[in-house]
Amino acid sequence: MITQNIDGLHQKAGSKNVIELHGSVYRNFCMSCRKKYGLDHIESSAGMPRCDCGAVIKPDVVLYGEQLDDGIIGNAVNHLSRGDLLIVGGTSLGVYPAAGLCRYFNGMIILINKSATYLDDRADMLIRENIGEVFEKITV
Repeated sequence: MITQNIDGLHQKAGSKNVIELHGSVYRNFCMSCRKKYGLDHIESSAGMPRCDCGAVIKPDVVLYGEQLDDGIIGNAVNHLSRGDLLIVGGTSLGVYPAAGLCRYFNGMIILINKSATYLDDRADMLIRENIGEVFEKITV
């Protein structure tokens, strides 16, 4: 699973191997001493979350204008280039960098999106519905 989400929903749904392109709000760190904190510490903080050393605690997410981690991008490209099936859902093809990573994939593509995307012509299966409604219909 490659995601731009920072909310950990894929892990909560049971996904074990998740590449988080933009990080996660469940991991936080002190910008000075690098001490790690969980989301519970952030939620219980009054005002700006601060470390024991007094510095600001930042979520381990890529903020607008920050560069993505090259190692994480490389990991995503590695998995994409070796895959057989790619399911792209929701608005993923409208948001970069994930939208650009599809060029590294050469297998079968299933695209679930309500509106047209640049990848429509490459899709082996195109589903023009709400992704949540599509997944509700799937039984295993």
